[in-house]
Formats: sequence, C-alpha cells, structure tokens
Amino acid sequence: MTSLFIAITIFTFIAMEVITWLTHKYVMHGFMWYFHEDHHQPRYQHIFERNDIFFVIFAIPSILLLYFGVQNGFNYLFFVGLGIMFYGIAYFFVHDIIIHQRFKWFTKTRNKYLVGLRKGHKAHHKHLGKEDGECFGMLFVPFKYFKV
Repeated sequence: MTSLFIAITIFTFIAMEVITWLTHKYVMHGFMWYFHEDHHQPRYQHIFERNDIFFVIFAIPSILLLYFGVQNGFNYLFFVGLGIMFYGIAYFFVHDIIIHQRFKWFTKTRNKYLVGLRKGHKAHHKHLGKEDGECFGMLFVPFKYFKV
C-alpha cells in the first residue's frame, strides 16, 4: 500500500506540470490575465504581485485534499494533496527563487538544467502581452533551451 501512495504522489506531481502548462496558457494568459499581467512587466518593485493569487488558487485544492485525506485515515486524497503541495514547493523554488530570483540565492548557477529553465522562461517573458506566448511549462521546457 505504501508504494501505491508513493506512486500517487509522484503521478500527481508530474500531472501538475501538465495542469500548470494548461492553466498558464489558457487561464493566466486568458480570462485571468489581469492577475498575471504584472508578472510580465519589467522588474516589479514590490515583494508581492497580483500574479501571486495563483499560489492561493493552487493551494486551496491541496489543503482540502490533505484535510479530507487525513479525515479518512490517510487515504489516496491525502497523497494527491501531497503531490500538489510538493509541486507548489518546487514551483516556488524553481520559478520564484531560481528563475526570477525574488530571493538572491543560486544567482550564478551553471547547472545546464537550471540554465535551460531560465532560458525557456526568458523566452516566455519576452512577450509582454498575453498573446504570442511560448514555453508555458515550469519544470519541463523544450530541449532547444538546453543547447549551449
């Protein structure tokens, strides 16, 4: 049973990349552009931006799944919520710290994977409007960004 719960957590984590890609392309660059727009503007001056509302939006299902999963004896709901939570933590570290450097950690990395993620995200941000976007993923970006 433990291996099933680990598999559910890992599957959910991976599925969140697909959900994030779809949400980023069709929701953030669609009807909720108002909240995401400031994220595409040249360097923001505040610690928070409207775009941070998406952290809350993604956290709500995770919290609810964790809660209801615990109420029912740590069933599969808990491990789905755990997978979402782990993805949220990875998103914070990769997107906010490594890519956008909201905190000045890992500023001089030469890791090919992290450099590729930064290049892909920079390509995404070259578009200041909601149209003509590219590279909507967070952990998986096209291989062309990993080439030297």
